[in-house]
Order: sequence, then structure tokens, then C-alpha cells
Amino acid sequence: MTAALPLEVVDWLQKQGYGPVVEVRAQGGGCINEAYRLRTVSGETFFLKVNHRTPPDMFEREAEGLEALRVPGGPRVPRPYLWGATFLLMEDLRPGPRRPDYWEVFGRAMARLHQHTGPRFGFYHDNYIGSTPQPNPWTDDGYEFYARHRLLYQARLAHSRGLLPAEDVARVERIASHLREWVPEQPPSILHGDLWSGNATTDAEGNPAIVDPAAYFGWAEADLAMTALFGRFPDAFYAAYEEVRPLAPGWEERFSLYNLYHLLNHVNLFGSGYLPETRAVIRRWAGR
Repeated sequence: MTAALPLEVVDWLQKQGYGPVVEVRAQGGGCINEAYRLRTVSGETFFLKVNHRTPPDMFEREAEGLEALRVPGGPRVPRPYLWGATFLLMEDLRPGPRRPDYWEVFGRAMARLHQHTGPRFGFYHDNYIGSTPQPNPWTDDGYEFYARHRLLYQARLAHSRGLLPAEDVARVERIASHLREWVPEQPPSILHGDLWSGNATTDAEGNPAIVDPAAYFGWAEADLAMTALFGRFPDAFYAAYEEVRPLAPGWEERFSLYNLYHLLNHVNLFGSGYLPETRAVIRRWAGR
């Protein structure tokens, strides 16, 4: 069974003293990568992601993001151990049932994560949102960063693929030019970057944990917005967040503006099925 595993993984486990892999179990939940839980003869388990069709640096960039999110008081983040062009080996969180106060603890942990700020917007390298390239050049101005490297990048990519009409690109350009009127000043916080419910999990004790990041330093409200895109987090999460890190008035009204980035990305990843919702958000904000 270990013959199908990356040889680098087998060799690393041996050299670290864990011995050979005696069990490989496929794990669900991903739409891009294959995932497996490995158990070694020592009894230790590891989580392995595999994809032979990814850009050669995708797993390296994911490992970099995981390390950046490992901040004191923040949510649990799996430690990356080894990566290559086709795989990422990391800590197995062994997710257990959520603790009774999971959402309150999660909200406060995310607030503490967002209190970790950087001097500029962007990240150490470009990375990926899903399998779409995510440009992260260091930028002093958050409005310029979000306009150029989030909204306009995705809109123009969708247009180049024949997925978004030119008139909608023009509307996104209009939205991008008005961000200062709608978005309050925010420092560049470290963000998960893809914080939908599928990337919110637990550790073995049921504590909040986050996986599969598209990390960068950006607006904290943008991270929170993603929590409401595909099944909103419970109210307890946001109330607990504000106990630690109060939000500017109107924060929830701005969610669709931030989520336009993710909707455009879903058009680029999955096609025209996401176009009606995306165009509705574009028209809503462009008409203001």
C-alpha cells in the first residue's frame, strides 16, 4: 500500500523514527486534492494531500500560509512537515466533536488572529485561492491592493476566459474605484483567506481549527465575509469576535462587497453556474 505514497514521505517518516506506513485511509471533503490519513507502525498518524495536476509551488505556498496562521491565541492550525510539487504532509488534527462553546471560542480566536498585523498588504509570495493564482505584491494602500489584486484581477481573468461580459468588467472597475467610500480604514491583518465552513474544523478535543488557507495580510472584514458566503456562521461567532476585536458599523452590510472576490473566483474555477449570483452582486454595488 505504501508503494503509491510519495517516496519522499516514506523516507521522511522512516528517518524521523515513525517507521513504515501500515494504513492509508482516503479522506473526503476536498474538491481539488486527494487526501489521506496515514498511520505508521509507531501508531502516529499524519495527514497527506496529493495532487499531480497542481502548479509545482502550490503545496509549498500552502505550507507557508499554515505557518503564518500559527499565532498565539488563534485557532488551531495543522503543522506542515514536508512538501513537494505533488504533495503536502502535515499534522493530523484527528477532528473530534465540537465542544459546546465551539463558536464562541472560535470567534474570539479569529479576533486574536486578526490582531496579528503586518506593515503592508500582501504576502511573502503569490499563492493560490483554490487553484487560481492569487497575486500578493506588498502594497502600502489596502484600497489599491483589494482593487487591483483581488477584484480587478479576478474580473479580468474571467473575461479573458469568456466567462464575464465586458460590461460587467467595467462595472467591477467602477466598484474598485469607489472602495474608499464604502470600506473603513483597516490595518493589514493576517487572514486565512478562504474561511468558508468547509475549512473550519476541530482538533481531537473539539477546539476550533482552520485548514486549507489562502493566507495574506489584508482587511479582517474580508475574512469574516467569507464565513457568510456558503452557510453563515452562527451569531455567537460574531458576538464573541466583537468581544475581543470590535468591528466598524455596517460590517455585515459590506460582506457581499468582499465576497465578490470569491464569487468571481468561483466563476473562474467552476464556470457559469456562479454567474447569476456574481452579476447580481456586481450590479448591486456598481449602481450605488
